Amino acid sequence: MAGFFSQSTIDRVRSASDIVDVIGASIPLKRAGANFQAICPFHKEKTPSFNVNPQKQIFYCFGCHKGGDVFAFVRDFEAVDFPEAVRRLAERARIPLDYEKGGPDQESRDLKDQLLKLHEQITTRWQSALLNDAGGGIAREYLKRRGVSGEAVTLFRLGYAPDLWDDTVTWARSKGHPTTLVEKAGLILARDGGGHYDRFRGRLMFPICDEQGRVIGFSGRILAGDEKTAKYVNSPETPIFTKSKVFFGLDKTKRAILDAGSAIICEGQLDLIACFMAGVQNIVAPQGTAFTADHARIIKRYTGEVVMCFDSDNAGQNATMRALDSLLAAGLAIKVATVPRPHDPDSLIKASGPDAFRQVISQAEGFFDFLLNRLCQMNDIRSDKGRLDVIREMSEALLKTGSAVLLDTYAQKTAMRLGVTTEALRTEFAKAGKHIPQQREQADPEDQPDYTEPTPPSEPEWWLLKILFLHDDLPPWIRSTLDPAWIQHPLVRGIVAARFKSDEEGTWAGLATFLNTLAPEQQSLLTQAAVGDRPIPTAERQLVDLVTRMRNQHLDREIAELRAILNHPNTSDVARMELIQHQASLRTAKTVRITPSPQE
Repeated sequence: MAGFFSQSTIDRVRSASDIVDVIGASIPLKRAGANFQAICPFHKEKTPSFNVNPQKQIFYCFGCHKGGDVFAFVRDFEAVDFPEAVRRLAERARIPLDYEKGGPDQESRDLKDQLLKLHEQITTRWQSALLNDAGGGIAREYLKRRGVSGEAVTLFRLGYAPDLWDDTVTWARSKGHPTTLVEKAGLILARDGGGHYDRFRGRLMFPICDEQGRVIGFSGRILAGDEKTAKYVNSPETPIFTKSKVFFGLDKTKRAILDAGSAIICEGQLDLIACFMAGVQNIVAPQGTAFTADHARIIKRYTGEVVMCFDSDNAGQNATMRALDSLLAAGLAIKVATVPRPHDPDSLIKASGPDAFRQVISQAEGFFDFLLNRLCQMNDIRSDKGRLDVIREMSEALLKTGSAVLLDTYAQKTAMRLGVTTEALRTEFAKAGKHIPQQREQADPEDQPDYTEPTPPSEPEWWLLKILFLHDDLPPWIRSTLDPAWIQHPLVRGIVAARFKSDEEGTWAGLATFLNTLAPEQQSLLTQAAVGDRPIPTAERQLVDLVTRMRNQHLDREIAELRAILNHPNTSDVARMELIQHQASLRTAKTVRITPSPQE
């Protein structure tokens, strides 16, 4: 499972990554005795069922059954694979990575590392050009005019791409970067007939970072040019940059989003910078106004509520509408904040101060109130056609939620706005969809995790699992006494077999290390058994009873199978005698006393 890295590297990264510190940087943890608790980030709930055990360096959620070590948390929380989880934790701990030679995708990893290094260096180059080059004066003047402070320029690492066709080409050559690499990074383009030219020229440069703060792309704003010149030019898709999966600013704002319990979605980089520097820091910006399903899933990792704060013009309002499906699919609560015309967040803060913007956010209305108001403004609700258009669009949007409560609430609100009866609106809403979800008396849906409840092990197998991993001195006796065939639950049987193998091969190095050798469902079951428990004082005596019960239950199952064969009419007399003798031997085996462990 290590794959890319040597085991010694993985062990070093694990040792340097305290699970409480790592998880606590992503979700608020509260001490609960010797452990820590939190609202689970992996499913909807209102009461905390997510537990972190600092002693064993594991986590487990009793609601959705996710569990594992620090690598498993980063893998699941940040939606990355195991090697990327190791890389992120290694970078956090400032540990150089030691790759296994000849591991899979070596070429791809090397390319990504080279691209990250190149992006970091060109960011520094453009920062210097903004601050020191004569040609950067136009960018400095623009930032001054927009009220962007020097502190903000430094924090967000803004830069200036010189207004030359070959500045980046020449710079990259002087640094020894292959032209093919610089082209793959999207920094230069091939000329017809040979040679290359710069993609970014005469632009204010905004570095785009991943959630770890590594520069992976750029957005460049034009500072001078005709109307045909694109206002913004962005990096193309590269091996390290996917536009639909990146927010500008999230690396700096994710902690504030966690603390605030909501994320403000704004439209542009300068809006975000202005808000952040004014103290409103729970904010992110997609690249352009395109909000994707990937964006929604990323935000869901940090909060359950978003406040859409796109510009109040038609483009911004339409972008808000397009985001609905993705936000609903991710299970996010949606509000809409409307910045008064002609302002955007940046200009409002400059004109009226941060408190004016905070007030706009505090007065954000629910998405469907926003939608109803917008539809009534766009359509002539005095006409039959206008009213029908409002009803049609409201019903289409509401039916996507699957919520009978929202349907009923907005049937009443829409009826009031249009001057019709609520019953008539309910009828129209019902006609718009195949069915209206019926209200049922049930627990709050936010407390219902979206998973299938796994079949639990039997009580003896459950306690065997606990004792096996809470008492490091007992596995040798268990291995010499217990036949894995006595274990019915397939996950428990697999975990126990893997534990026995680690003892036989001398590779046992503790629970956290062992977890990485297991499949995700095995990790969840084992962390559930181990989290929050202390060593059992009478474990040795309990083991004798547990193993005896498991053996006898296994023998009873075999005896029952033989009985079924005996009762079959086609069983011959010779076979019947052999089966009776086998039954007798099994009954005798049940009477054999299992010898207690030497520790007892």
